Amino acid sequence: MKPAETTHFGIQRKIVANMTTESWERIPHVTYLYEPDVTDLMREYRQLNFDRPGQEKISVNTLVLKLICEGLKAAPAMNAHIRFDRRLVRGEVTTYRNIDISMPMVLPNGEMMTVNLHDFENKNLDEMTAYIADVSRRAANTDLNEAMFEVSLDNTLTALRRGKLGQAVCRLIGSKTGKHKVRTLHGQKKRAYEAIPKTDRLTKTDLTQGTVTVSNLGSLYRGQRGACALLEIIPPQVAAFGVGAVQDKPVVVRDAAGNKRVEARQVLPICIAFDHRALDFGDIVPFLKKLDAVLERPQVIHSWKDREKHAQNAKEA
Repeated sequence: MKPAETTHFGIQRKIVANMTTESWERIPHVTYLYEPDVTDLMREYRQLNFDRPGQEKISVNTLVLKLICEGLKAAPAMNAHIRFDRRLVRGEVTTYRNIDISMPMVLPNGEMMTVNLHDFENKNLDEMTAYIADVSRRAANTDLNEAMFEVSLDNTLTALRRGKLGQAVCRLIGSKTGKHKVRTLHGQKKRAYEAIPKTDRLTKTDLTQGTVTVSNLGSLYRGQRGACALLEIIPPQVAAFGVGAVQDKPVVVRDAAGNKRVEARQVLPICIAFDHRALDFGDIVPFLKKLDAVLERPQVIHSWKDREKHAQNAKEA
């Protein structure tokens, strides 16, 4: 073999490699591919955006995040963290009232970063849109290595507090020595970066673990014709979602008389992965039923917008 190039892991790749390795080593994954018919939902979605200016339009990604939040409120066991000691066979699961979504996003320079979208449980579509837009604005001013190293350092200190001295020492050696050293800012460049207000860049708070992860694979390639069938759960979370692209597929539908026929319909594949230590499939059913209920009456999404804001816009128009 003739190697073309060798690239050493940067801080972002190190964190991803470490977390995903821990995921597959420790978590017994169960996955379910949910493929709902979203034809009627997409029609209502287009109507939802009909009179909105460009910067206020709701993205499909935001709509899906809202759908998932509604499902999680119906299935709170999925919005949780687990702690399990296999040696002593002791475990506990903590559910959360707030829904903090860990969502991978592509930065302006093409790099990937997972951000924590805080308190999405009761946000309407307009509030979600504004929040994500602000994250994108701050991401443009963020040095990935600096931000991720802050998170990595915090994780190392947490390991020390939990008595994991060996792990902490190895992490420090791996990140600060040799050709695998993480390159962070120094001197004037570091001072200039730290002078950027925290309200204008991403910080540790934006990058720490959420309560659940949602990966929108469809946004990376809208022309895809497949579906995610397996994805990792990031510990200590107990669930993760891999959202595909809306696709045309043959679907069996019923008319008013109950007769069946096959139609070309729009389908949205969503891979649901859950930790079998914390959840059984029965814990997922309320989530599925909630999404089914929304998709049967998709007009409900119009109640998810900021009514006061759009009433004022209509008055001004």
